[in-house]
Amino acid sequence: MAQAKINAKANEGRFCRSSSMADRSSRLLESLDQLELRVEALREAATAIEQEREILLEMIHSIQNSQDMRQISDGEREELNLTANRLMGRTLTVEVSVETIRNPQQQESLKHATRIIDEVVSKFLNDLGNAKSHLMSLYSACSSEVPPGPVDQKFQSIVIGCALEDQKKIKRRLETLLRNVENSDKAIKLLEHSKSLQQNAESRFN
Repeated sequence: MAQAKINAKANEGRFCRSSSMADRSSRLLESLDQLELRVEALREAATAIEQEREILLEMIHSIQNSQDMRQISDGEREELNLTANRLMGRTLTVEVSVETIRNPQQQESLKHATRIIDEVVSKFLNDLGNAKSHLMSLYSACSSEVPPGPVDQKFQSIVIGCALEDQKKIKRRLETLLRNVENSDKAIKLLEHSKSLQQNAESRFN
C-alpha cells in the first residue's frame, strides 16, 4: 500500500513536469511565431524602401535627361543640375539590402535571366526599336496577365526557376528599362520633329 502511494506521487511529479514543459514549449513556439511575423514585416518594409530608392533615382535621372531640361538657358540648366545632383547624392546615402535565400538552381536561373537582360540593354544604342520589342517579350514572360504581344517562352521558363523575390525584382527592372526606352524614344521623336520644323523654316527663307 505504501509502495503504491510512493509510485502514485512519483507519477504525479512526472506528469507535472511534463505538463510544465509542454506549456513552456507552447509559449516559446508562440513567441517565435510572433517574431516571424515581425521579421517578414521588416523584410517587406526594407524592400519597400529599396524600391522607393530606385524610383527616386530614376525620376531624378529622368528630369536631368528630359526634353524640358534641354530647352532652358545654360545658367538655369546648370542650377537645376546642381540641385538634381545634390538630391541624387542624398538618395545614394540610403543603403538598404534585403538578401534573398536561394538554392543553387535558383542562383543559376537568376544569373541566366540577368545575363539575357544585360545583352538586350547592350543593344540599345545600336537598335532601339528591336531592343524595345525584345524587352516587351521578356516583360510579357513575367506577367501573370494575358500579354498584349509575344512572350519569350525560354526566358519565362528561366524566370520560373528563380526565387519568388527575384522574380519580382526582374519584373521591376524590366518595367524600369521599358520606361527609360519610352522616354528615350520620345526624346528622339521630339528632336526629329524639331529638326524637321527647322528645315521647313529654312526652306521658306531660301
